[in-house]
Amino acid sequence: MRFPFRTLCALLLFLAAHGAGHAQQLTAVDTARLAVDTLLRQVGETRQLFATDSEAFYSGVEGVLDRFVDFDAVAAVVMNRYLDAASPGQQQRFGQILRGNLTRFYGAALLTYVDQEVSFRPSDNPDRDKPESTIVTMEFAGGNGQPVLFQFQMFLNADNEWKLRNLSLAGINLGRQYFTQFSALMTEHGSDIDAVLDNWQ
Repeated sequence: MRFPFRTLCALLLFLAAHGAGHAQQLTAVDTARLAVDTLLRQVGETRQLFATDSEAFYSGVEGVLDRFVDFDAVAAVVMNRYLDAASPGQQQRFGQILRGNLTRFYGAALLTYVDQEVSFRPSDNPDRDKPESTIVTMEFAGGNGQPVLFQFQMFLNADNEWKLRNLSLAGINLGRQYFTQFSALMTEHGSDIDAVLDNWQ
């Protein structure tokens, strides 16, 4: 039995789309590993720009982070109990501010580890991991022989994709650190969120 060429093409396109829609999604660990591998490759290939054209260097890092980080979710973590007082526009604005902060944090930090061996640990409590939020632990082999731990707080978004919304480095929770700064600015500026964002550094 022969199919007309157009019919065959249409059938192949349907099967490809159907298969893509039902492809197995990446796990949280797979996503974190892909993010770190992509970031390390980006940083490694452009590290000479760090000294000569830092904006170009950070632009490349930011492009990678945009694929793996939900900056509005990061803003929600940092705002914490103040989130209900913020408008969606303020949350989005803060997400973009944190986008710049995290781009510089990741870019500078990964320069140190670009040639280091990296490994991912299995979950300490796999039975307690929830699909909407889980922790992925990664370690770099430190130059002094002591591993440096990164912990990524991941969640499934509306598109069923794992995204990062918080990070801990060597036991320092970035979301909590930023919340402390946010809370202090809220006190300083009389709970005026716009003023807090204007003065965020």
